Amino acid sequence: MLRVALESAAGLPKKKLGSPDPITSVLFKDQKKKTRSINNEVNPVWNETLEFDVKGVPLDSSSYIDVIVKDFETLGKDKFIGSVKVSLKDLAGGQVKSLPVKNSPLLDESGKNIGATISMVIGYDPPVSSVSNAPDQPDGGGHTAGGEVGDADGTDAGVTSAESGQRLKIGSRKPHSLANKPQDFQIRVRVIEGRQLSGNNIRPVVKVHVCAETHRTRIKKGNNPYFDEIFFFNVNMLPSDLFDEQISFRVYNASSFRADSLMGEFKIDVSYIYEEAAHCLMKKWVLLSDPDDSSSGAKGYLKVSMFVLGTGDEAPVEKKEQDNDKDDVESNLLLPAGVALRWVTLNVKVFRAEDIPQMDDSISQTLKEVFGGQENKKNLVDPFVEVSFAGKKLSTQIIEKNANPEWNQQLNLQVKFPSMCDRIKLTVFDWDRLSGNDAVGTTYLDLTKIASSGGEVEGETGESEMGFLPTFGPCYINLYGSLREFTNLSDPYEELNLGKGEGAAYRGRILIELSTKLDGKAEKSVEDLSSDDVLVVQKYQRRRKLCLCAVFHSATMIQEPGEPIQFEVSIGNYGNKMDSTCKPLASSTQYSCAMFDGNNYYYLPWGDTKPVVAITSFWEDISHRLDSLNILLYISERLQTNLTLLKTEIQSKASDTRLVEIWMRLINHLLEDLSSCKIPDLEGKPNLTALDIQIKKLRDGCLKNIMDGARLLFEEATDVQKCVSIIESWLNKLNQLAEEPQNSMPDVIIWMLRGEKRVAYARVPAHHVLYSTHSQQACGRDCGKTQSIFMQWPMDKNKGLKIPVQIRVNMWLGLAADEKKFNPFAEGTFNVFAELYENQAQVLGKWGTTGLMNRSKFSDVTGKVKLKQEYFLPPVGWEWEGEWKVDPERSLLAEADAGHTEFLDEVYENESRFPGGEWKPAAEAYTDVNGEKVQSPAEVQCPAGWQWQENWTFDVNRAVDEKGWEYGVTVPPDNKPKSWVPAEKMYHVHRRRRMIRPRKKTPGAKTAADKKDDGDPEGWEYSSLIGWKFHREQRSSDTFRRRRWRRKMSPADRLGASAIFRLEGALGVDTESKGEEKTSKADSSVQLGGNAPTASCTFDRLYTYHLRVHVFQARNLPALDKDSFSDPYVHVSFLHQSQTTETIKSTLNPTWDQTLIFPNLEIYGDPQTLAQNPPLVLLEIFDSDQVGKDEMLGRCSCVPVVKLKSSMDCGSVKLQWECVMNRRVSAGELLVAAELFLKGSDVELPIAPPKRGDALYMVPQGVRPVVQLTAIEVLAWGLRNMKTYQLAPVTSPSLVVECGGERVQTAVIKNIKKSPNFPGNVLMLKVFLPKEEMYAPPIVLKVIDHRPFGRKPVVGQCVITHLEEFRCDPYVTTAEVALSSKVALMAAAPRDLHVNIEDGRETLLEAQEKETVDWWSKFYASIGERNKCRPYLEKGYDTLEVYDSELENVKEFMGLSDFCKTFRLHRGKCDGDDEDPDVVGEFKGSFKIYLLPDDPGVTPPPQQFIELPDSGPQECVVKIYVVQGVDLQPKDNNGKCDPYIKISLGRKSIDDRDGYIPNTLCPVFGRLFEMTCFLPQDKDLKIAIYDFDLLSRDEKVGETVIDLENRLLSYFGSYCGLPQTYCISGANQWRDQLRPSQILQHHARLKGLSPPRSEDNGNTLTFAGRLYCLSDFEANKELHQHLGPASERIALHVLRSQGLVPEHVETRTLYSSFQPTLPQGRLQMWVDIFPKSLGPPGPPFDISPRKAKKYFLRVIVWNTTDVVLDETSVTGERMSDVYVKGWMPGMEEDKQKTDVHYRSLDGDGNFNWRFVFGFEYLPAEQLCLVSKKEHFWSLDKTELRIPPKLNIQIWDNDKFSLDDYLGAIELDLHRLINPAKASEKCSLAMLPDETSPPKSEPKSLFEQKSVRGWWPCYMETNGKRELGGKIELTLEIVNEKEVDERPAGKGRDEPNMNPKLDPPKRPETSFFWFTNPCKTCKFIVWRKFKWLFIGFIVLSLVLLFIGILLYSLPNYISMKIVKPFQ
Repeated sequence: MLRVALESAAGLPKKKLGSPDPITSVLFKDQKKKTRSINNEVNPVWNETLEFDVKGVPLDSSSYIDVIVKDFETLGKDKFIGSVKVSLKDLAGGQVKSLPVKNSPLLDESGKNIGATISMVIGYDPPVSSVSNAPDQPDGGGHTAGGEVGDADGTDAGVTSAESGQRLKIGSRKPHSLANKPQDFQIRVRVIEGRQLSGNNIRPVVKVHVCAETHRTRIKKGNNPYFDEIFFFNVNMLPSDLFDEQISFRVYNASSFRADSLMGEFKIDVSYIYEEAAHCLMKKWVLLSDPDDSSSGAKGYLKVSMFVLGTGDEAPVEKKEQDNDKDDVESNLLLPAGVALRWVTLNVKVFRAEDIPQMDDSISQTLKEVFGGQENKKNLVDPFVEVSFAGKKLSTQIIEKNANPEWNQQLNLQVKFPSMCDRIKLTVFDWDRLSGNDAVGTTYLDLTKIASSGGEVEGETGESEMGFLPTFGPCYINLYGSLREFTNLSDPYEELNLGKGEGAAYRGRILIELSTKLDGKAEKSVEDLSSDDVLVVQKYQRRRKLCLCAVFHSATMIQEPGEPIQFEVSIGNYGNKMDSTCKPLASSTQYSCAMFDGNNYYYLPWGDTKPVVAITSFWEDISHRLDSLNILLYISERLQTNLTLLKTEIQSKASDTRLVEIWMRLINHLLEDLSSCKIPDLEGKPNLTALDIQIKKLRDGCLKNIMDGARLLFEEATDVQKCVSIIESWLNKLNQLAEEPQNSMPDVIIWMLRGEKRVAYARVPAHHVLYSTHSQQACGRDCGKTQSIFMQWPMDKNKGLKIPVQIRVNMWLGLAADEKKFNPFAEGTFNVFAELYENQAQVLGKWGTTGLMNRSKFSDVTGKVKLKQEYFLPPVGWEWEGEWKVDPERSLLAEADAGHTEFLDEVYENESRFPGGEWKPAAEAYTDVNGEKVQSPAEVQCPAGWQWQENWTFDVNRAVDEKGWEYGVTVPPDNKPKSWVPAEKMYHVHRRRRMIRPRKKTPGAKTAADKKDDGDPEGWEYSSLIGWKFHREQRSSDTFRRRRWRRKMSPADRLGASAIFRLEGALGVDTESKGEEKTSKADSSVQLGGNAPTASCTFDRLYTYHLRVHVFQARNLPALDKDSFSDPYVHVSFLHQSQTTETIKSTLNPTWDQTLIFPNLEIYGDPQTLAQNPPLVLLEIFDSDQVGKDEMLGRCSCVPVVKLKSSMDCGSVKLQWECVMNRRVSAGELLVAAELFLKGSDVELPIAPPKRGDALYMVPQGVRPVVQLTAIEVLAWGLRNMKTYQLAPVTSPSLVVECGGERVQTAVIKNIKKSPNFPGNVLMLKVFLPKEEMYAPPIVLKVIDHRPFGRKPVVGQCVITHLEEFRCDPYVTTAEVALSSKVALMAAAPRDLHVNIEDGRETLLEAQEKETVDWWSKFYASIGERNKCRPYLEKGYDTLEVYDSELENVKEFMGLSDFCKTFRLHRGKCDGDDEDPDVVGEFKGSFKIYLLPDDPGVTPPPQQFIELPDSGPQECVVKIYVVQGVDLQPKDNNGKCDPYIKISLGRKSIDDRDGYIPNTLCPVFGRLFEMTCFLPQDKDLKIAIYDFDLLSRDEKVGETVIDLENRLLSYFGSYCGLPQTYCISGANQWRDQLRPSQILQHHARLKGLSPPRSEDNGNTLTFAGRLYCLSDFEANKELHQHLGPASERIALHVLRSQGLVPEHVETRTLYSSFQPTLPQGRLQMWVDIFPKSLGPPGPPFDISPRKAKKYFLRVIVWNTTDVVLDETSVTGERMSDVYVKGWMPGMEEDKQKTDVHYRSLDGDGNFNWRFVFGFEYLPAEQLCLVSKKEHFWSLDKTELRIPPKLNIQIWDNDKFSLDDYLGAIELDLHRLINPAKASEKCSLAMLPDETSPPKSEPKSLFEQKSVRGWWPCYMETNGKRELGGKIELTLEIVNEKEVDERPAGKGRDEPNMNPKLDPPKRPETSFFWFTNPCKTCKFIVWRKFKWLFIGFIVLSLVLLFIGILLYSLPNYISMKIVKPFQ
């Protein structure tokens, strides 16, 4: 992997209108990636990392990257700004893992420096094949983390960290380094399949939600759905925002009602994916769970792939092999570090906050005050804390009107852990009733720093430490953000409070504790803390007093004078003078006015009195944490220094002994540091937390590992360069350890104030200046040392283009208990004064206090605070020394000429008149520019130390007439005109002219400013207005004066500098003014701070130094002028002096060769201290412009070598390349060195360097590089694709090559359209080049167009910086590069070279073979998909190479630029919008560089470029084979695309719109296109993919461009790849124009070898002195009937051993102009080129796609048994009306049902029913092809490829309600579960379970053809499977032919045969009651109610009998009575 971290560019040229919108693209081989664009910026900062896949091929020494900066255009092409080519030679050598390229100059097309620079860091991880993995072992290989054991079955044991991307280690992931600006991202999510989803008869659909956009899959059926859909989410947003977003997967059941349809979900952070290798997670199983019920288990699994592509990222290739059930879900589950996901509760205890700034305005407070209430401004804030993590947010209660709130609440966040999210965000908000809540400040808790997976430390023994769960505190966390001062206006820095950018001010702190609970769920999400918890945390709040002292040594490089300046130092709230909550401290310096340094900048003239600030503050004692931190930083910084030195020496090719010496020193230092600098023990330390103990354990373990590793390396290492990567890994480890999450000490913040306004700030971490009693190493690195700090503007849009000020300050921070320890660090004498100012005004010529208006008689320096001498009381421990006395402050007196060596005095002469009258002197005859009265020219005296240069003259270089007058009209009440004109008119009444007189400073003379005693004897200073501008001499216009009174104090009891810390509190408080009037807020704050004592430090000894800065040359500067160049000069600043070099015209690689001498530098302080920590020499490079202001190209700094004595080693200093930075990005490099000599009696300065001209010193011998005479041979082949220049095409160009001051020019191309190659190709340059490669100047190429009237504009340029790759040994024959096989042939006479195909034998065999063997078989065999190419490999046929990248990116073919390289030409600043400032053309050519003998008598070496091919145009046939597209960007609303191919070559184009493929992102094209063209004119072949749209315009998906000329010229034979065998028939028939033997002969001629000799009937061949035998090549290979003669076969085998391009398919990435930086998909294809002069080529391949075959699945449903009885009949029996339903997934519309087996009382059902399913099947791919319209309105059918499966379901039939579902089974026809032979043996155990594999190996139905048996059907209840019944089936697969031979109908319809199905013998009880009344009576009524019926009949008969009896009895009795005896 090659990573290019683009940091920044500087000094980009401006456009005519505004600044450019720079976007950078990086080309590596043929991969191109882009950053995002940055709007309206000439110094852009990208901070983006572009990753290039090296595709398994290591870099070689010729590898390089092209970095191109363009101006982004929304419409049209981006415009070229500049480019740079960076050689990767150093990375290829493996000495370094990363290559910083700082301030590399950008060049225009012609290779000229445009004056801009670019900075980047290039990192390189060699491919696994090329480098052993040993160095990374200490970092943890593939061990499981957290002490977990591998999986029981051992699957995990061998998993390496590379294979199992899911084994994530907390704390080891790389942070994302992307610039925080909105940029393009593409998130791709591929949902592949689901497994074991819970529920019955479900219809799952997956919804993917990212960044407020949701995509859903199609609805599928079943518990194991197969989706395979890809979704693209394109976003443009800030990386920080994107990385906080989440991807959520939710699986819904589409058939259920919405309320309970969510089946499970999974969430993951986008940042988590971005931090993975290649920014992707491939084919991971995610575990779905119920978001609401944490205790429920897995709800199923989803297999997904996720990619997050930033600018310039390539999408990794996803192998779409057939997924099988062997896919181990558990080992590929997306979980961190092999730990099961479990719900944990993060308990965040929020105790309290302090120092929260005012956030609300004080209207209500003001009203209260009016009505007599108390003022309380500091509490105008209503704070609450919001904690958010993994998408969940919780807030504390709101506490109103309290700046120090106590919440004492616990927030319980339920999260899955280990989590995919790694930052807990804590924001303090101010609650607002009406408007939105305002953020007070934001901070983050990084889980990687407060938790450990345990994998970080692993010893040699292999036992890993146990990790620990997130824990933190109790500890304060500091908040930073915008300024604390409250205003009612909107806050311009509001974003800082949301955690975006570096906070500029302290905004309070919160006390937090975090712990993690594994078990149980919290009842409440927010709960109040118990009083015990609050008491426990009390001990963590114990404070100790700390003292901070800062001495300001200098403030330089101030941009403009402006108002007086002061500096304020604060730590937390202490020292903030505008905050009324703190005691006033001596935290700010006195005000000073800036003074000119004589050249460019201003500085503060502090002289020998340096301002001092002293602050006391109270913080928790966390010294044990900060001591450890400082010790680790000390070790890592020392290691870093040594490592940088080692790398520099490796780069400059130092000798081995020197390298070993440095390496030994590095290891010894490291071992010494690790053994001596022990991390402090924690025993008995205050404020100990659980995290402290865990971090200590972790650090101890890691340091021990590094120590063991260092010892091992020391004993065993042999190669110094190989150790570098190991040492780098240690350094990374140390830097990771040197992070302290619980650092509650706020940063020290220094503010620069102009007047009362905060302007610029600097933040210094407190531990850097902290003093420690533990050890020397535990002190901060800057403690008590003078450091240079570049301050910055808050939220600086220009990214530090200009520095507000550079200060040198010495800070010391320590416990008050240790304050005596400060004394040794203090230099100079400390003085403390109380001061006040006496003010007077002039009224009627008298000075007094009457006209003072709002000022008091005595005030502070601002004049706003009333003071009196009596108010001042010295602080405790101090006493007065002496009385009040007048002491004028010199640094506030601003004389206009201060610091200048030349000055122009000016006076305006004024005249007036009545309209039409005569001009007479005006009332005020002489004034300044503002009309204020001044002295007349005659009265103006020349000040002491100056002399006049000439007499007074009037200034005519203005808008004036020839006498210098300008005219105007005065409108009362003004006394002078508002505007002036140069021509006189009658109505003008006023005129004036400017009188000027230059004066110059007398060298060596003391001026008034230098004499301390000059000025007013009474110490008054004067001003014309009450303001800041005061001067010493009284002038007639002055109306105000003041003088300073001071009184000195001295410490009473203790002596020593540490007494300064006792200056707490004000010296006194003005009580009167409070009584007199209520002061405003501003006054009260100033009042408290205004009378703090002023401290200073006086140095008694002044040392003079002599500085020499050697500025030799620069390279790769950015271009800022229209001609693609810049006119650079260097501005060198050192402390308060600066100088400028000469300007070099029109170059981006200037050589100044100049030494700047600063002869007298006055510096106070001890020289020894200065030598240890010298001030920096700052070099700023500017582009000189005739018109307008000079623009900055960049700046760099250099540390001078300090020489205090002559005896010191006066060896010359070494020039070093320093990186030039512009807006924090690299903008080239500067070769510079500096020496600082102490001047004195015993020091002799070295002799002055030689002079060039009168004034300029050159770089002396011994410092400048040594040179040698060198030849540069140039092969100038031709120019391509030249763009227009100033609207006219480039027609007659020539090339100029410049290097090292020499230049050479080619002949002119007469007509570039007809022949774009140069007539004479080889040029020669003889130059003196430096011996050391690092000093070598670049080669600059300029293309000049010869236009009418002698105009010769530069139309393109290119700069080649690294010349190493072109160096060669001239005596080694290198003819092979000069000549290319194909071009050599073209020079030969054309011959008819048909390949004779043997007579058409065995055509029948071929026809049969075509059935089974096609080109696709070969393709699939080559990519390892054996199941798609069954019989092909057995026959022993060829395979081809499938390259995963473009052919140019395959390493062994050197980018196909072996004959000549392609150099991109650029052009600089561009005029109009019609020109594209991008690449404006290409130069094809090469260079050879070799040394020449110094003696002219010796014969020079032979010429290198000889025997060149003919460069005329060639007509060629081009065959373009397009195989398939991969992962195209969707263009339609349905997330798909309808792609077709469009090809253009020269002016011809082919459009295949009719052959579009509907609804797919992975189209299989299988198309061949043939075109003719002329090379080199039509060299660019463009292949574009478009999306077909019926109504709207077709959209371009993306395109790729192939350089055909390179392929034809290349020595690697890339015009037509060599197959593995020579076949004269069959699918692999030879297709080249020449036979192998002819190609081999030309290859021999080309290499200068004797031609190959063939013997033994062609079975042996002698070539290049070696004997080859055919039997060696063809042993163990199957020979088939298609092979050609032996002589050709052996020639081909020999050719294939020569490294030529084999037969191949390349994978090209598509790009589009819409998102030029993001890949839009990939295209697999290849190109053949055949020059017509060589005769016709062989027959082309047929690559048309395979056609699916028709198959039929016949399913006979025989019986069911044990079916669940679902109903209860009328008669109370359990029964079911059973029927069976079946379908094949994807063909749901062809569902088939059996008839119903009614009233199954025992669960048995008899059917004898046949289902027949027809389907299209691809046997080679084992997938069904389903074509159907997605919606009824769709135009095209969508083709889906689905695995063949059969779904069988058993149902219970209900007539009047919905049918009931009883059970189902899904049978995969390729992995068919073996059925049971009898129903008794059939059970659920036959089914593959999550835990157990199936009992017997599944087989494919396509192989078995037919199978019969019993299968179980099941349903899920409560997540468990339950048997729903068993079913007996026969499954049979038949093809189309067999269907006709053995027909069978559906159900029992005709033809009912094969086999014949008889109606089922169902029991008589099986019938439908409604249609069979008789059977109903017989089986339901009779059977159930038989006895009832019989009883009823008997009863009826009895009743009838009784009835008849009763009826007839009376009659009978009466009869008997009448006739008893009858």
